[in-house]
Amino acid sequence: MSTDKHSTKFIVVGGGPGGSLMAAYLGQAGYTVEVYERRPDLRSAEIPAGRSINLALSYRGICALEGIGIADQVLASAVPMHGRMLHAPSGRLTFQRYGKDDSQSINSVSRAGLTAMLLDAAQRHPTVTIAFNEKCIGVDLDAATIDVEHAESGRRRTVHGDVIIGADGAFSAVRNQMQYLDRFDYRQDYLQHGYKELTIPPGAKGCFAMEKHALHIWPRRSFMMIGLPNQDGSFTCTLFWPFDGPNSFSALQTEDDVRRFFQATFPDAVPLIPTLATDYLQNPTSSLHTVRCSPWYYRNRVALLGDACHAVVPFYGQGMNAAFEDCIVLDECIRRHAPDWERSFREYHTSRKADVDALADLALHNFIEMRDHAASAVFQLKKRAGQWLHRLLPYWFIPLYSMATFTRIPYTEAIRRARRQTCILTVAGVGIVVFALFLLWMWSGAGD
Repeated sequence: MSTDKHSTKFIVVGGGPGGSLMAAYLGQAGYTVEVYERRPDLRSAEIPAGRSINLALSYRGICALEGIGIADQVLASAVPMHGRMLHAPSGRLTFQRYGKDDSQSINSVSRAGLTAMLLDAAQRHPTVTIAFNEKCIGVDLDAATIDVEHAESGRRRTVHGDVIIGADGAFSAVRNQMQYLDRFDYRQDYLQHGYKELTIPPGAKGCFAMEKHALHIWPRRSFMMIGLPNQDGSFTCTLFWPFDGPNSFSALQTEDDVRRFFQATFPDAVPLIPTLATDYLQNPTSSLHTVRCSPWYYRNRVALLGDACHAVVPFYGQGMNAAFEDCIVLDECIRRHAPDWERSFREYHTSRKADVDALADLALHNFIEMRDHAASAVFQLKKRAGQWLHRLLPYWFIPLYSMATFTRIPYTEAIRRARRQTCILTVAGVGIVVFALFLLWMWSGAGD
């Protein structure tokens, strides 16, 4: 293996958003990088419908994009979402702002469009090459080699490198090989819910059929549908629903079933989706699961990032942002310790593991919040109170969601701070009630 840092060859398995971003960081630092992606180049290939939830880009992700100089380019193609727009069965709309004002927004971006920009950014570096239609079918962890198979020709070959970066998603081939190692912990947990993608097309002259600057949610207790805006005036909608049971994906088998269900459950959405029944029956139903594993590296040879080591369900809007933050941290560790790759990887894993585990819990909890509680009056009152306190005391009180979404405060620290704030507010509230009762008692005594 090479010991000179800039003669090191990195093999990046996976050319999605995380892998492309990491390749851009490594190329920027002068390393030789080869990326192997099992899919065709999406910049010239047709993308199958119904397989991609829109991405919500926020502060952590933006910081990562700034590191390779494309944040402004990506944001120019995004649609800012200032808050949630809740759709009641009656058609009544309720808006819940995300932050203290419009400056604190999340950004709806196309997965394909963002990935294309990241691929371009990576390939601007002469030391970075990307091979498409090359599926990783084997990994030799000690030799830092991978076996790839071309999707069209079936040709197989072995690729040699010095370091492997596994950025190949929740079903990672690199991680799968690491699971054979002694003392490697791995866990995956599936939700009983899956998701199906639908589309609200642009209105007349490309206008938006609903409020443009909002993430739309149809909360219906045990399930929900969401809609994210696209620049062309359309919305990408995603139905999150149980796979099985009397009220589930398996229960709708015909176009009439689909129409009756949506008319009863999401009546205001039905007129906006002219191809509803056809799209529902044709688009795939996909699963949702959480991945946790440890360690994220093997000696000085292999490191994992993004969904390959910490896939989360999409309900906190932080999956991609956390993967992008992985790239920032891994890049910083490499810059500090190269060519001591094992030390770089160990520090990266140690600094990130607890935080992304905390994020996984937040995402699962937020699914319940979005579908079951977001429409309740008590929940909305608590949200408004938190935003009011944040505006009044911006450095002392920051809502948990704001810390996770609009800062780079580690997720574990954000949770600790939120708990402290809740305790303080609870004690203060009890104190106010006791003081008020004391004044009432004093007033009553004075009257006697």
